[in-house]
Amino acid sequence: MQFENTLTFAKKMDRSDPLKKFRSRFHYPTSKGKSTIYFTGNSLGLQPKSAEKIIHQELKDWANKGVEGHVYAKHPWVGYHKNFKKTLAQLTGAKQDEVVAMNQLTVNLHLLMISFYRPTKKRFKIITEAGAFPSDQYAVTSQMRLHGFNPKTAWVELVPRDGEATLRTSDIVKTIHQHGSEVALVLIGGVQYYTGQFFDIKKITSAAHDVGALAGWDLAHAVGNVLLQLHNHQVDFAVWCTYKYLNSGPGSIAGAFVHEKHFGNKSRPRLEGWWGNDEGERFKMKKKFEPMQGVDGWQLSTFTVMNAASHLASMAIFEETSMKALRMKSELLTGFAEFLLRDMDPNEESISIITPSKIKERGCQLSIKIKKGGKAVFDTVVKSGVIIDWREPEVIRIAPAPLYNTFEEVFLFVKKFQKAIKKV
Repeated sequence: MQFENTLTFAKKMDRSDPLKKFRSRFHYPTSKGKSTIYFTGNSLGLQPKSAEKIIHQELKDWANKGVEGHVYAKHPWVGYHKNFKKTLAQLTGAKQDEVVAMNQLTVNLHLLMISFYRPTKKRFKIITEAGAFPSDQYAVTSQMRLHGFNPKTAWVELVPRDGEATLRTSDIVKTIHQHGSEVALVLIGGVQYYTGQFFDIKKITSAAHDVGALAGWDLAHAVGNVLLQLHNHQVDFAVWCTYKYLNSGPGSIAGAFVHEKHFGNKSRPRLEGWWGNDEGERFKMKKKFEPMQGVDGWQLSTFTVMNAASHLASMAIFEETSMKALRMKSELLTGFAEFLLRDMDPNEESISIITPSKIKERGCQLSIKIKKGGKAVFDTVVKSGVIIDWREPEVIRIAPAPLYNTFEEVFLFVKKFQKAIKKV
């Protein structure tokens, strides 16, 4: 695609956008009575207009049916989690019995680490990227201590080469092989939250397996953003939230994946709960736990229907398109943004983009390093009606999401951004 630095070009791209109909399906925040440019779908996606209706439906069924809503609600509550399987499987490249909506991301991470981080005296190390999202860091260190290991010796953090902001796949694979038989688990964020780097899940998972370790992925910034093939890439487990690119609301229900190759291993421990018990036996109140087939057997408690109602609204929108179509527009939106930013400052005197330039190594996020007066630049842009994200010490993150953002918004943002840079 040959981009042009004009508003005319941006509007032309919007007119030919096959996904343009979806923009009207979301509520847009306003500032001073005007609609904002919203580029923080990587932190909290916009609210689908249909969410209110679905939430009200659950409240109505609760009011009118009481406990019988478990069976007779419009969306029966007993099997509510099953409403998401088809779409989640498509979004993650998985089989339906490998995915489930449940809990919150860090809860799911702990639950699956109980099963898949089984350290021994010889094999006990966990490899993560340095600067992983804090919740992952906390989970990793607490799991190590739970098993009696010191994070100072059990935790291997992947650090970029001097002068580089992102990790090279070859260096990740090399580190995995260097620690070899001592590695119990490789646990990396599919898309790194700070830099926006999309890791090579297939190669890194394969490297983990080569040394006898397992591979888990935090897909908080990847699901609904990039193309995933969890089943074919032999990922052992993965977790994600749904309030970012999946637009399911603040603190909405999260998700988990376990590869089917682990389903038959009854010796693998897990924390057991009522909702993970065989649904045919669940209400017989027996002492013995018989896990549900597939990842459903990792569920614990009664499904949180009210928490997941907005997720149902969002998934209905994703069912009307495909990740292939979303990814195609995402590459163009982010590519246009990068083109405009580099055209604005070709010699990188004021800014540099630390997100990889290679399309296959990023999603729809660009992380922009501000070389002078970063927070002041951020504040100025926000006051101009653009909602973006600031990350200490010097990075502004933008994420033009393909479901609802436009090329015109990208163009207007860069103009506002350039004006703020000159003002500082």
